[in-house]
Amino acid sequence: MSSFKVTVAYDGTDFVGWQRQASGVSVQALIEDALEPLDGRRVTVTGAGRTDAGVHALGQVASFTLEREVDASTVLRAVNARLPPDVRILTAETVAPAFHARFDARSKTYRYRIWNVDVVSPFERRYVWHVPGALDVDAMDTAARSLEGRRDFSAFQAAENDTATTERTLFSSRVVASPPQLFYEADGDGFLRHMVRTIVGSLVEVGRGKRPPEWLREVLESRDRTRAGRTAPASGLFLLGVHYD
Repeated sequence: MSSFKVTVAYDGTDFVGWQRQASGVSVQALIEDALEPLDGRRVTVTGAGRTDAGVHALGQVASFTLEREVDASTVLRAVNARLPPDVRILTAETVAPAFHARFDARSKTYRYRIWNVDVVSPFERRYVWHVPGALDVDAMDTAARSLEGRRDFSAFQAAENDTATTERTLFSSRVVASPPQLFYEADGDGFLRHMVRTIVGSLVEVGRGKRPPEWLREVLESRDRTRAGRTAPASGLFLLGVHYD
């Protein structure tokens, strides 16, 4: 028996998300299907986070156990040979059987990309939110930083969210300009469904001057989703990496 930790990158545009669904193609299902011929049985793959439909990953982490004794390099080659080109196992390593990609994670880092000029490149359109017009980056960054710490993020969750608790810790929440792009980057111990995308939608309201920076903290403290901005498109969101002790 062999247990593995793998790092996965994928273009999420055409998938229903990470998690296997009753219909539609998911990243989890693709990897599980690719592992089945290698192990001769159905293999369950656990991801560190459940990215939504259309969300991308540069450093998703997953774990699984094979009944066969196989080395990590064989897993890497065999799985990639059976995956479509928009999903790739970047690294594979053997781990203790107790390792769990989700429960052992200390934090996850997400990055959201905003394309902030009048015209978006056709080579970027699948991976950004195109927001033309001037944005006040300093005001957006001030607002973003106000969310750092242990907070109740229920005002920024999807309406259908069913988690046991809506409290999460953001270790870092920042907006950085790199023209023609803006990045919102957040590192935290967990994220509610649509949390990053709703924060970004609210930050754009601040950037456009429709709201002052302190408004974001007011929304947070209200715990009322209707007070926040729109949910930004999935296309701009990337799971950048997952961190372990």
